[in-house]
Amino acid sequence: MTAHDSLALTGERTVPGLAEENYWFRRHEVVYRRLAGRCAGRDVLEAGCGEGYGADLIADVARSVIGLDYDELTVAHVRARYPRVDIRHGNLASLPLGYGSVDAVVNFQVIEHLWDQPGFVAECFRVLRPGGLLLMSTPNRITFSPGRDTPVNPFHTRELNASELTSLLTDGGFTVASMLGVFHGARLVDLDAKYGGSIIDAQVQRALADAPWPADLLADVASVSVDDFELTSDREIDASLDLVAIAERP
Repeated sequence: MTAHDSLALTGERTVPGLAEENYWFRRHEVVYRRLAGRCAGRDVLEAGCGEGYGADLIADVARSVIGLDYDELTVAHVRARYPRVDIRHGNLASLPLGYGSVDAVVNFQVIEHLWDQPGFVAECFRVLRPGGLLLMSTPNRITFSPGRDTPVNPFHTRELNASELTSLLTDGGFTVASMLGVFHGARLVDLDAKYGGSIIDAQVQRALADAPWPADLLADVASVSVDDFELTSDREIDASLDLVAIAERP
């Protein structure tokens, strides 16, 4: 059974197993794969676990993994599909864990959906043990919704740039150890050129047209892998596609 057999693709979450969704799935997956080692031997909370593939990936190395999501259908899906994940239903505005319960909080592609971002960061601080890690990713507002006061994605409430994300975390008591960016690697740069400057725009235009995908575009999107993305601090952070923060609780 593929993920989309039981979870609808709404645009609010990405799911594995769909050719048309593969670019976005791999763009999210690369962060899990590159940062999973930070969770080795730790008790981990994924706050906003979505379909659950990331929490299950982290379970390969973590001592324990709690997955939390607000959507009851998603919780049921994760419980059935990923038995290694201790899945719980709850609101990110009030995490259902005690003070100092976990060593790491993972929060990938979620903060932009929340109305009370400082309140959520405070909750992460509360449930983390001293020395714990908050691993967070989010679309870079500068490149995701360029020149706009409101996000392009209707499911997003507030998008952030690198400076704003840093301030959000430091104001919440965290020390930001690293601010990384997700970028297209060489193969995706070539595909950008092939599709008039942006393979992202080519996908968005096809989705808005609500028509069958051209065979070459679908094949190119389906072929994307995590190796086609770079996660680095060596390039201009404001030009990144997504921001990735590694923050520490004192």
